[in-house]
Amino acid sequence: MNEKVYGSSIDLDSGIGAKYAILPGDPERVAVIAGYLENPKPLSVHREYTSYEGYLDGEKILVISTGMGGPSAAIAVEELAMIGVDTVIRLGTCGGMQPEVRSGELILPTAAIRQEGTTKEYVYGEFPAAANFDVVRALDEAAEKVGVKVHKGIVQSKDSYYGQHMPDRMPAERDLKEHYDAWIRAGALASEMECAAVFIVSQVRRLRAGAVLHVIWNKERERAGLSSKTTRDLDLAIQTVTEGIRILIKKRKRSESTNEIQF
Repeated sequence: MNEKVYGSSIDLDSGIGAKYAILPGDPERVAVIAGYLENPKPLSVHREYTSYEGYLDGEKILVISTGMGGPSAAIAVEELAMIGVDTVIRLGTCGGMQPEVRSGELILPTAAIRQEGTTKEYVYGEFPAAANFDVVRALDEAAEKVGVKVHKGIVQSKDSYYGQHMPDRMPAERDLKEHYDAWIRAGALASEMECAAVFIVSQVRRLRAGAVLHVIWNKERERAGLSSKTTRDLDLAIQTVTEGIRILIKKRKRSESTNEIQF
């Protein structure tokens, strides 16, 4: 009998039979991403969680939105773990923070700065929000096949969108500016809102997690008087995620085959 998680927010049950999930933030991107899979089919629309299923190389893949920010992303990962998913990849957008990061390029986060509140209710602040090495490696290999330029490194995960873009309106203006400047000086590549939650919850629940972030713009390039534009086409990011999952599927099958021979 297939049972739903009690009080399930994502509205999916344990019989879904998927090991991999792609996690965009925006519900409207779910159908677009699912269109890159074989035999895509809608599953559910509940709260901020719109979900589809499809297939890559015979393996069922979920695409499910997480909404905006850490709390809803954490709930999605928690409930995906409960129904058997073991690998999640956030597919989202970000703003560049370093001059070499241009719009239209991709970020493969190796870790995220935990400038948000959700993960503080999981584990102490000293614990890093890190992506899974195997997932990052597969995504890096996929990006090379797709032919898109990527940057690998640290990203900032924040709770307040307007705290970044309009800090002068906030009573905490000084702290917001000081922290943001510190992240830039330390080499943070981009700013976004969900990676820390996805990485920490995945680590705690023993899932593999990674992310592919499309750079929409880079306000720091504008401030420096460098050329900058806004790019919203996610095609290369989606190709990178789906190719990365194909690589992970092949490696899993190879590993399982090797184990069968050994026993």
